[in-house]
Amino acid sequence: MKLTRRTFLASTSALALTPGAAFASGSGTPFDHEVVIAEARDLASRPYAARDTVPQEWRDLSYEQYRSIRFKLDKALWYGTETPYNVDFFTPGLYFPRAVKVFSVENGMATPVSFDLSMFTKSDEVPTLPVDDTLGFSGLRLRTEMHRPGLTDEFCVFQGASYFRAIGLHEVYGLSARGLALKTGDPDGEEFPDFIRFWLERPAPGQRNMIVHALMDSPSVTGAYRFDITPGADCVMEVEATLFPREELDHVGIGPLTSMFLYDQTNRTRFDDFRPAVHDSDGLMIRNGAGEVLWRPLANPKTLQVSSFVDMNPRGFGLMQRTREFSDFADLEALYHKRPGLWVEPKGDWGKGTVRLVEIPADQEIYDNIVAYWRPAQAYAAGEQVDLSYRLTWGEEPQRTAMPRVINTAMGDKTFGSGRLVVVDFEASDMFDDPDALDIFVQSPHVEVSKGVLQRNPDTGGLRLAFSFEPGERDHVELRAQLRKGKQPASEVWLYRWTA
Repeated sequence: MKLTRRTFLASTSALALTPGAAFASGSGTPFDHEVVIAEARDLASRPYAARDTVPQEWRDLSYEQYRSIRFKLDKALWYGTETPYNVDFFTPGLYFPRAVKVFSVENGMATPVSFDLSMFTKSDEVPTLPVDDTLGFSGLRLRTEMHRPGLTDEFCVFQGASYFRAIGLHEVYGLSARGLALKTGDPDGEEFPDFIRFWLERPAPGQRNMIVHALMDSPSVTGAYRFDITPGADCVMEVEATLFPREELDHVGIGPLTSMFLYDQTNRTRFDDFRPAVHDSDGLMIRNGAGEVLWRPLANPKTLQVSSFVDMNPRGFGLMQRTREFSDFADLEALYHKRPGLWVEPKGDWGKGTVRLVEIPADQEIYDNIVAYWRPAQAYAAGEQVDLSYRLTWGEEPQRTAMPRVINTAMGDKTFGSGRLVVVDFEASDMFDDPDALDIFVQSPHVEVSKGVLQRNPDTGGLRLAFSFEPGERDHVELRAQLRKGKQPASEVWLYRWTA
C-alpha cells in the first residue's frame, strides 16, 4: 500500500477507534505547573542533549507494520472509572524514533505511566520487538463522551515533535498546531522543538475540561506548556507557555498552524484529478489590531512564497476551511468538507510583529505545505523568560465577525480580451440589501485593475465581485478588494497574491 498523508492520518484515526491505554504505576512525586517551568528553566541552563532513540527494530518498522500495532481499549488510562476522560497511547517507531515520558497527576501527585507492550495488539507481520529503558510512548490521544451516550470519541492527539491536532463535534482531523515554530522557511532549515514529557491531570467525575502539561526541548529553546482543553461543538484550548531561550531567537513563530492546500478553482488546471478541490484549509483569516478583518485565500505556488502582514497587538488569526459541502471536494475517503478551522486568539498585548504565511510548493496532498504564525518584531534574548498565553479554537467556523465573509475565489484567463479575470463571492448579508449603495474598492500596487462589477449570486444569495487585471511580464501581483458602505466596511478585506 502506498503511503500517503491521507492514509497516515487515517491510520491514527483507525487506531483511535480501537481504544486502549495504560495504568499508572510507580511512586508519586508532588506536582504543579511550577514543576514544569522549573524543569524547562533547568534544561535551558545546560547544553542541549538529544534523547536516546528506541531500538533499531522499532525504527525499521514499515508503515503497514506500524499501523497494525493497535492500542487495547481496556488498557486506557482511567478506563472503567468515573473519570470522564480516557487516554490512549501510541508506540514509538517508524517516524517517531524517540519516546516521550507520560505522568498521571492526581491529588497533586505525579505518577509515571509505564510502557508495556501488552497494552497493544499487533499483526503477525510485526517482528519481535525488544523492550528496554529507551521505550516509552510516542504520543497520546484524548477521548470522552461526545455525542454517543455511554461511548467515548477521540477529539485530540499529541504526537510528533510539538505537534497536536483536535476536532470539534462531527469533524475529522485536518490541520495541526505546534508548541513553537523556529526558523520556518529560512535557507538554513527549520528547527523542530519536541514535547518530551507530558503530565495529565485526572479530571473529577462530571468535569468537562482536561488539563495537559508538556515540557518542550530543542537546541535553541526550552518551554513549559499548560493546555486547558474543553471538547464540544468547538474544541477550545487555553494555552499558557513559558519559554527559556538558550540562544537569541530572532525568528520564532508563536501559535503556529500547519495545514495542506493543493488546489481549488484558482489553480485547478494544474492537477489531473477527479476532485474539484483538495485542501485542509482554504484561507488565512486575520483580525488585526486596527479591527480590520482580512481574508487571504491560500495558494500552492511554484516557488516558496512568504507573506507578512505587519500588525500591532493582533486580535487573532487562523487557518479556515470555509468550503463545507461534500460537492466541493467529492472525496468519500478524505472528507475534506469536515476538516476544522483553527483560530488563535492572543491574551494580553503581543506588541509589534507580523502574521506570517509560508506557502510551500506541493505536488501531492501528503505534504503539509502551509504554515501560519505570529512572528514578534523583537528577538527573544538568550537567558530571558518569555511568558505567553492564547486561546486555540478548533471548529467549523471558530471565528465569526460582523463582516460578510468571502466564501469563494476563482480566476482564469479572460474569455474575451487579454489578462486575468478574478471572481470573489461574498456570503448573503443584510448589508447587501441595496447593492447600489455599496462602493467597490479594488487595488494593486503592481498593475492597473478594471473597475469592479457587482452581481447578485442566486445560488448563494450573496454578491459576486468580478474584475480583471493584466499581469504582463510580472511574476507576481498583489491584489486587494473590499466592499464599503460610505466610510464603513461592508465586507472583509480580500487579499491575494497572484503568481505566474
